[in-house]
Amino acid sequence: MEKCNQLYNKSKDYLFVINHCLWIVVFILLCSCGNKYQYIPKNIEQINVNIFRFDSAQLAVRTDSAYSDICKLYANYQEFMPMFVEGILGVPSEDTTYFSQLYVEFLTDTTIGVAQTNTLAKDKFANIDNLQQSFNTAFSRLHYLYPTWEIPTIYLFVSGFNSSVMYYDNMIGVGIDMYLGSDYSLYNQVVYEYQKQTMRKECIPVDVLKMYLAYHIAYNGKTNRLLDQLIFRGKLLFLLSHLLPDEPKWEIIGYTQDQWNWCKTYERAIWNRIMEKRDLFKTESTILSSYLNEGPFTAEITQESPGRLGQWVGWQIIDSYMRNNEDVTIQDLINESDAQKILENSFYKP
Repeated sequence: MEKCNQLYNKSKDYLFVINHCLWIVVFILLCSCGNKYQYIPKNIEQINVNIFRFDSAQLAVRTDSAYSDICKLYANYQEFMPMFVEGILGVPSEDTTYFSQLYVEFLTDTTIGVAQTNTLAKDKFANIDNLQQSFNTAFSRLHYLYPTWEIPTIYLFVSGFNSSVMYYDNMIGVGIDMYLGSDYSLYNQVVYEYQKQTMRKECIPVDVLKMYLAYHIAYNGKTNRLLDQLIFRGKLLFLLSHLLPDEPKWEIIGYTQDQWNWCKTYERAIWNRIMEKRDLFKTESTILSSYLNEGPFTAEITQESPGRLGQWVGWQIIDSYMRNNEDVTIQDLINESDAQKILENSFYKP
């Protein structure tokens, strides 16, 4: 009996050692999996993005000294001022007298709530530390991937509900009055309900990066089939998710968390629907628009779906492709123009 107990105790010791070793192996495997898809190292050169508060200078213009204040804007913001005057107000930038008269109306308008909105914008954007950090992180990571790309200068401004993001000559303008919160009542006058989801301060980094990438990464699909477009849009979303690694995935694509969860729940049904309709190889503009463009839903799938569902599907294909092709870098992915090859090698089967 004593020998049996000794054997039992020894077996427990062996089992403990085996289990302990198994947990170590599992831990190592989990750690290695976590690092496997890290395309950008942690220790990279940190970039400090210049953000100019043109909005503060704008709102400091007084109606009783508009002309002289406007002249100061021209002197202090020589590069950005023409971009603002022509891009937002649509007047020749050299006509300072006419612009000064027009600008007073721009600042004081209460018809559609511009004056009230400017006051709110000033308060909401009093602190931009989080924006600064997001831009620094994103462009540091982008600089690691594409060191020859010039880092843009960012200008915050108020647009009178005219523009969210503008890009010209490596300057990016952000209309902060378009990011005051999805529940801001005056947005009901200028946008559709489904567009308000991305009109939040938290959405600015994604919108800025999208605009920047649109100017630096040209469409390289071999044809203009839906498949090519899905893959191209999916690449950009994949890249964005690695430039802004702390952002939830639904924020990267501009969905609510509920919309993202709906897509994950019905992912197989969505893919089956696309395949049944044989939409992947269609080129009709109406089909492409339905799957890719802004809208309250994706008509080709169901009215229960969010808009731009094709972009989401493209992202899932790219995720699968990168998981199954470990030797492919982000640069390789962006450069690959063969959408059919990517689809086949993704082994995407939701």
